Amino acid sequence: MEKIISLAIRAQQTLLSVLKPVDFIPPLLLRLYLVPIFWMAGTKKLAGMEDTIAWFGNPDWGLGLPAPALMAYLATFTEIFGAIALTIGLATRWMTIPLMFTMFIAMITVHAQNGWLAIAEGSGFFASDRTIGAIERLDAAKSILQEYGNYDWLTQNGPLVILNNGVEFAVTYTLMLLAILFMGPGKASIDHLIKQRFMP
Repeated sequence: MEKIISLAIRAQQTLLSVLKPVDFIPPLLLRLYLVPIFWMAGTKKLAGMEDTIAWFGNPDWGLGLPAPALMAYLATFTEIFGAIALTIGLATRWMTIPLMFTMFIAMITVHAQNGWLAIAEGSGFFASDRTIGAIERLDAAKSILQEYGNYDWLTQNGPLVILNNGVEFAVTYTLMLLAILFMGPGKASIDHLIKQRFMP
């Protein structure tokens, strides 16, 4: 048994040695996956900053956050500069911290009340009364559209769904940022070039 375990460990070490020249790919892909998410979120907020501030501050139909203008600008520029930092790999580990904080605030203020699921499902472990009700409404909408609309055209690029807006995506992005914080941005980054220059 010890021989088998020893062989397995050696085989794993050999595999890692073979893959070492391309070990920059996973952190690069994580970074590039997150870039459009934060860039679109930030630039969308910036394009409608008055509406963003109103949404951040209004307790009735918005988030009801204190100092809404400050919070809106902080969230907006964290997302925009975070996207830029992730793209080029500059101050990457440092930038993951405010991005994770932004995600955490979003989870608490926007998504937590909706449960886990991002897209509503009527069954499964994470289904709730909310998502089951959403699927009932979706089925009713499908029936109406099948009878009175061009249903084939409407679903040509994919099925109709109802957004549940739960914490699923925000948690996923936070875990990806956490991975980048610990593993770093990889060799395909300005951070790596700086480290080579000043800490050979």
